[in-house]
Amino acid sequence: MSEYLVEVEHLKQYFQVRSGFKNMTLKAVDDVSFCIKPGETLGLVGESGCGKTTVGRSLLHLYDPTGGTVRFEGEEVTKKNIQRMRAKMQMVFQDPASSLNPSRTVGWILAEPLRIYGKYGKEEIARRVERTMELVGLDPECRDRLPHQLSGGQRQRVCIGAALIVHPQLIVADEAVSALDVTIQAQILQLIARLRRELGISYLFISHDLNVVYEICDRCLVMHHGRIVEQGPVEELFDHPKEEYTRQLLAAAE
Repeated sequence: MSEYLVEVEHLKQYFQVRSGFKNMTLKAVDDVSFCIKPGETLGLVGESGCGKTTVGRSLLHLYDPTGGTVRFEGEEVTKKNIQRMRAKMQMVFQDPASSLNPSRTVGWILAEPLRIYGKYGKEEIARRVERTMELVGLDPECRDRLPHQLSGGQRQRVCIGAALIVHPQLIVADEAVSALDVTIQAQILQLIARLRRELGISYLFISHDLNVVYEICDRCLVMHHGRIVEQGPVEELFDHPKEEYTRQLLAAAE
């Protein structure tokens, strides 16, 4: 049995785009390989447009990969088993306001993944919604509120809760704190770290903010033009970067 929870090998995600009068192939992700251990937080950094988000979406088959393989607990993720696998691999998106159904209450939003991924009775759904709200630090009165009635931090807690409620083993956090002010950002980072400690969740933490990555991640991948150009333990990579592009990113973060 593999020591890794997730194994990504030679992942490719190409898109056909129009440039002037020509059709061109955009290699958003080009031969990317990495692994994530159980309980590990792996950072993925790089400038905007480098392919970070596409890696996360391709990992979960929100985009059908052009090539390569993704294995979860040793089993290859395919079109045939992706629905089952998605209960184990969830995603938290950058903008909580656009991630939530504006016409539905917090309670309904949190219960929806249970209706999608399994057969649960009303009592079980109510119990898990209540427990999840407690885990992510939402007051019980938020249950009947609509997203626009919440603060930005509360909305992101709802998004984390909606990912968490199906008991995933991996959460892909795509710029999950970048839309929040500094104080709320720190609270959400503390929540992410606590959930990891208490539940053993693994994260692929996608961010352009290297300071945040240094604070929360164990290892880090540096992405540039669709490829991984450097990787390693966070402290080693930040203190002794080997690639010029990594040094430029670190200099910009100072």
